[in-house]
Amino acid sequence: MDLFKKLIFIALILFFGTSCRDNDSINEVFRYNENAGILTLDPAFAKDLPHIWACNQLYNGLVELDSSMMVKPSLAKRWIVSKDGLTYTFYLRNDVTFHDHPAFNGQTRKLEAGDFVYSFNRFLDEKLASPGIWIFNQVKRKDDVLDITALDDTTLQIQLIRPFPAFLSLLGMAYASAVPKEVVLQEGNDFRRNPCGTGPFYFKYWEEGVRLVLRRNQDYFEIEDGKHLPFLEAVSVSFLTDRQTAFMEFIKGNLDFMSGIDARYKDELLTRQGMLRSKYQSRIKLQREPFLNTEYLGFFIGADSRAAQSPQKQKALRQAINYGIDREKMLKYLRNNIGVPGHGGMIPKGLPGYDYSQTIGYRYDYERAKKLIEINNLKGAVIKVSVTADYVDLVKYVQSQLDQLGLEVRVEVMPTATLREMRAFGKLDVFRASWVADYPDGENYLSLFYHPNQSPAGPNYTHFNDKNFDRMFEASYEETDPQKRAEQYRQMDSMVMEQAPVVVLYYDEVLRFIHKNIKGLAGNPSNQLDLKRVYKQDLLAE
Repeated sequence: MDLFKKLIFIALILFFGTSCRDNDSINEVFRYNENAGILTLDPAFAKDLPHIWACNQLYNGLVELDSSMMVKPSLAKRWIVSKDGLTYTFYLRNDVTFHDHPAFNGQTRKLEAGDFVYSFNRFLDEKLASPGIWIFNQVKRKDDVLDITALDDTTLQIQLIRPFPAFLSLLGMAYASAVPKEVVLQEGNDFRRNPCGTGPFYFKYWEEGVRLVLRRNQDYFEIEDGKHLPFLEAVSVSFLTDRQTAFMEFIKGNLDFMSGIDARYKDELLTRQGMLRSKYQSRIKLQREPFLNTEYLGFFIGADSRAAQSPQKQKALRQAINYGIDREKMLKYLRNNIGVPGHGGMIPKGLPGYDYSQTIGYRYDYERAKKLIEINNLKGAVIKVSVTADYVDLVKYVQSQLDQLGLEVRVEVMPTATLREMRAFGKLDVFRASWVADYPDGENYLSLFYHPNQSPAGPNYTHFNDKNFDRMFEASYEETDPQKRAEQYRQMDSMVMEQAPVVVLYYDEVLRFIHKNIKGLAGNPSNQLDLKRVYKQDLLAE
């Protein structure tokens, strides 16, 4: 960092520490670390949590997801979906402005429906090469553009190819944010580090690999209990790559919040039961919630599956493995009880469709597993499980459990990229994997078993193939009643688990460690970071 940049950085920190505003605001900075780093602030590339967290502070979409993963209005005040589920009409707010930018020539730039027409069609530009283009796969196209129309400045209409009940959830993703055309065109490739949105915070400073600073947007449109959001003065993101260093900074109070936990200090913070240790309880609170992530073992069951000699033997072997793993014990000793045992199907806790009391699933039953092995002459069967280094302890545990049943488990450790490629092309007999929801709908998990999604073109890595499942999966798109659709999801999940192409190990949980002076930070099953309502209680202006 050169001298000039250092002086700017010091001035910013001093400003944040000394500036004062009106009594309705909070004069403070929320500080967190992002060890994975941030490469861009363009929402078209917000494909993982580090980038989504930053973009969610800078931008808004038509809708957003609340802490219960329900769709609620954001830039759109309301919307109407046609009876056939193909036409979505959004009615936008008329009081939203973009952050200041030289491209606006000193004028206030109001949000218009046409901004979404541009923002969404931008994904079709091959030069952009955005990973988020898939969220518009269900949108109809005409004349090589998306069938999206600005009926007037505050009315937007979107036409779909077919009914897709999860579409509103997709529009709550950071990808679907509004960006102003004139700024994107003026900045070109530099838009990634000179962003402009409508969000609660605006971009102020970024020394890549060192610190990102966002400031309070005083013109932000949301008001809650008569007070303008956000409450915070600023957000400061550091980029310490060493997790141990970041952990120490959090313990010392130099960071306000920490998401997740590294194995190196898991036992320092948590008891074996997954509770915060008493020595930290006066200063730190632990926030635990279901996380939309299912950890599992997948079996390749395609036509050339090599797991056993016959389909019936393959199925019996997969079921025996499902019964032969004590998931409670695994969570207790390997994860300090972080997570929920995988006794149901692929749909995780926190989503409609999850209900392991009704979904066919598997609990630990040594005798039943042993009987399946004996009846089907499977004793001595060799199973090779492929895994990355991060999850070797998990697979070693599975190995020890199945050894007791007379199965021979061989563990193959390989780089992540290699495992992904071999898994996609059906070259792995058994593999450890996880599925984190792209959007909060059970369809996202069931799509892993829809035959047309067979890898390498899609996410059906097991090559599960069941015509009844496929028919029900397609029919679920036509069901507009959420409760009826959830019941369909449960039935489909049970159909999958009866065939046992996967071993559901556990449903993950979000762990957040927060200093007790931080208020208003709500958790959610997708681990989103919403800072609009956050404030520091001990610095609240009188």
